[in-house]
Amino acid sequence: MAYLPQETILKKRDGETLTSQEIARFIGGFASGEVSDEQAAAFAMAVYFTDMTADERVALTLAMRDSGTVLDWSDLDGPAIDKHSTGGVGDNVSLMLAPILAACGAFVPMISGRGLGHTGGTLDKFDAIPGYQTSPDIELFRKVVRQAGCAIIGQTADLAPADKKLYGIRDVTGTVESIALITASILSKKLAAGLDALILDVKSGSGAFMKTPENAESLAKSLVTVANGAGMKTGALITDMNEPLASAAGNALEVRNAVEFLTGSHQDSRLREVTLALCAAAIEYSGLAASQNALDLVTDALDSGRAAERFSAMVSALGGPADFVDAMDNHLGAAPIIRDVYLEQTGQVAAIDTRAIGMAVVALGGGRVSPADKIDYTVGLDRLQGLGARLDPQTPVARVHARDEDDVEEAVRRLRMAYRIGDSVPTHPLIAKHIAPTGGKD
Repeated sequence: MAYLPQETILKKRDGETLTSQEIARFIGGFASGEVSDEQAAAFAMAVYFTDMTADERVALTLAMRDSGTVLDWSDLDGPAIDKHSTGGVGDNVSLMLAPILAACGAFVPMISGRGLGHTGGTLDKFDAIPGYQTSPDIELFRKVVRQAGCAIIGQTADLAPADKKLYGIRDVTGTVESIALITASILSKKLAAGLDALILDVKSGSGAFMKTPENAESLAKSLVTVANGAGMKTGALITDMNEPLASAAGNALEVRNAVEFLTGSHQDSRLREVTLALCAAAIEYSGLAASQNALDLVTDALDSGRAAERFSAMVSALGGPADFVDAMDNHLGAAPIIRDVYLEQTGQVAAIDTRAIGMAVVALGGGRVSPADKIDYTVGLDRLQGLGARLDPQTPVARVHARDEDDVEEAVRRLRMAYRIGDSVPTHPLIAKHIAPTGGKD
């Protein structure tokens, strides 16, 4: 019997529920070329307007997972676990989380992405490390995970290829914001990575894609429900992105911040709290520790220096310098101009347009305006002041790292617009909610 993709499109367009077989047939056809890009675009638009049930979201996620290779880590003597963040500014958590979990006996095969819009990308950060391979073959990826306990790389061509194709279509057809499609996109890659457990960091606030707590919670619940429905133990933390998480934003600067965090020479307090909370949840989900012991376990892995050793082993095994942690100043490039930035007002930082901070980094050359753009890994911002900080014309709000004087002026202009000084500072809970793997809240 001839397959007619338009029948699936029409059914979803009219708000009917698709069967798992219909979804699998459509996505399989899309991956093979039997379903055209135009038909996939129509399908995405139909989902955008009529949504999907939880069962449909599970079926779509599994179909996209099964469009390529699914990794198997059953030969390891510990659980394979990972984290996904919906993105923010100064969000370098992955750089510390992976080695902390590895130091606790887990294995972390982390498949990450590049920067998107105002948010920095984990792969772009690692590209700032000379020699580090963000696109190794699967054999080397497996070897590093086994030996170092963690490896952070990019999505390979054979992992969830249907998602990669569909995302490109969504990006140019106005269907990116569909929670059903976002859910399937995120989770298909994590399921293809063969994970036993996953912790999600869903951001909310001025620097997040989900600006309101309500939207963040809707996405988090969808992700948790679908992931568990697909057989992967998953929970989520909803965390604040109304100010940069780390005091640095920019690729080499965030790597430096991460190394200082791992070695204990400097740790931003909000970054430490979120990182350890995510690590503890992941360890609990994996079964390596009970909930009452998980935080102590991950804290010791960090503070003992074992996590820094794992990070060093991972960097070296993936082609980076063997002495990177001990001598990062010899390996990380520096921007030609480094200058403090001052505001003209006196008072407390009452609000930060965090997205604008991220776009200032992009304007400096630390992110992409178009996909083909090359990144300057040395530029960015550090010593960023947070909400509640008291400033005056003699106290810098940040330090800019730039290529030339024109870029400095543009970054200063953007920073001054991003910060608002006032008398009252709103409070935003750093960790607003924990959505447990069962789908309930604790």
